[in-house]
Amino acid sequence: MTRTADIVVAGAGHNSLVTAAYLTSAGYECAIVDARPVPGGGATTESMMGGLAVDTCSTGHTLIQVNPLIRDDELGIVERYGLSYIDPDPVEVVALPDGETITMHLDRAKTQRELARFSESDADTYGRLLDEWDEVKSLIGAARFRPVGYGPDPKEALMTHPRGSAWVRRSMLSARDLIRHEYEDEHVRAFMGWMASQVAVPIDGAGTGLLAIQIIAGRQLRSWSIPSGGSGKLIDALVAYLEDHGATIDCDTRVTQLIVEDGRCVGFRTDTGEDYRAREAVVSTVHVKHLVDMAPKELWGESFLYGVDTYHVGVPFFAAYYATDEPPVFKTHDGGRSSVSAGVTGWLDDVAIHARKAAEGEFVGEPSFLLAATPTIADPSRSPDGRHAVKVVSFNAYDPGGGPERWDEIKDAHAARMLDHLRRSAPNLTDDIISDRIVKSPLDIERDNPHMVHGAPHGGDRGIAFTGAQRPVPGWAQHRMPIPGLYQTGGTTHPGGSITGAPGRNAAIVLLEDLGRDPSEFMRMS
Repeated sequence: MTRTADIVVAGAGHNSLVTAAYLTSAGYECAIVDARPVPGGGATTESMMGGLAVDTCSTGHTLIQVNPLIRDDELGIVERYGLSYIDPDPVEVVALPDGETITMHLDRAKTQRELARFSESDADTYGRLLDEWDEVKSLIGAARFRPVGYGPDPKEALMTHPRGSAWVRRSMLSARDLIRHEYEDEHVRAFMGWMASQVAVPIDGAGTGLLAIQIIAGRQLRSWSIPSGGSGKLIDALVAYLEDHGATIDCDTRVTQLIVEDGRCVGFRTDTGEDYRAREAVVSTVHVKHLVDMAPKELWGESFLYGVDTYHVGVPFFAAYYATDEPPVFKTHDGGRSSVSAGVTGWLDDVAIHARKAAEGEFVGEPSFLLAATPTIADPSRSPDGRHAVKVVSFNAYDPGGGPERWDEIKDAHAARMLDHLRRSAPNLTDDIISDRIVKSPLDIERDNPHMVHGAPHGGDRGIAFTGAQRPVPGWAQHRMPIPGLYQTGGTTHPGGSITGAPGRNAAIVLLEDLGRDPSEFMRMS
């Protein structure tokens, strides 16, 4: 059996849905397939543990707020399809190694007062860096929402600013080194290291410096934004838009092979025995590590295959989900406090070492980075009976020693260690208030979604070797793949993983232009 559409799309993660949405707005018929039972990839919300709406991967949507897709509502998915966001306050509560905590509030002055408990100088530095960031953020942010080469790269753009040289230096430093340079107190440094680690990049790597400012500035401005009803509400809005514009989405349908005729990709074959053929183009969000196995090696070219072979898949995640009668209550200097986003951190160097070990395949027995997300605090619509869904996330190796399958034997014991670690700061999380739990090792995460290779959900490392024009492969960063007719989007493309929608929108710009259309008819071009 053969299905035909103008554009066929392999993968229904949020970025491929964004690409398809812009294409359907231009009048192209899209047919989308996904291997999982539901669309959405890492942005799904599933009913688990007695009916709780649980974000199985992503929860925070802060970064997508500055995407014109949402900021300017270019497709109307906010106004017409029920997508809305909640900005929790406090933003973060982070427990430090010596029992102290730091709380970030939406009120910047309150956050600075928190920091001033440890260092007046660091509180002033915090304000200064946020003010300086405000001067240049548009120069850096614009590059995220346009394809590589469609304007100056961030370094070129920064050099047009009077303080541009300093910002270029900051962007090239490691986040760890930038934090050490700017802040003096170990408590403040630990907090900043925990914040900078949010996108699962080892913060001791060159080129990660802006993580120590960019993530913090975004959350200070607009919180850890969460969709009302769950991360999957973004997917619901995109799916509704697509269906209203004639697109089809077939789940439980795995792409197994690209169809190439006369040197051009014209579709793909699935495990259901169907061929999906494109009149115009093929779009993929299949991880590049798997994509190259779907066509003969000679079609990709030696340099592209080398680039994929050396592409680092990123830091694997370990996650445990708990159904609880209460949210975690952290011990702070002014009493117990709960927050949608919270965590436990080690000292700065310990946080850097934790992510580095996980990235390099070394098992981490005692975590120095824990994220505890409890969106039900701010969004009771996710809970039918008033309970809370607590997601506890850390980083760890894909192979804990003895092969990845050994996780099946040890994951429950490791989750218990993580919970004990969290309980030191949130002692109310006793067994009697936990009614259910689910544990997912890096291997489980990969089993659930093969796109998350080795259990790394962000599409690949975002160190200096894998960003901008290097992502996924030097020379192939503009979403066009070596096989004509094939386009790539998703977390393996610029600017990378997390819920940004940027790779999806950027791929749409390139594809619309290649189809002879003006993208500015359908989106606001910067």
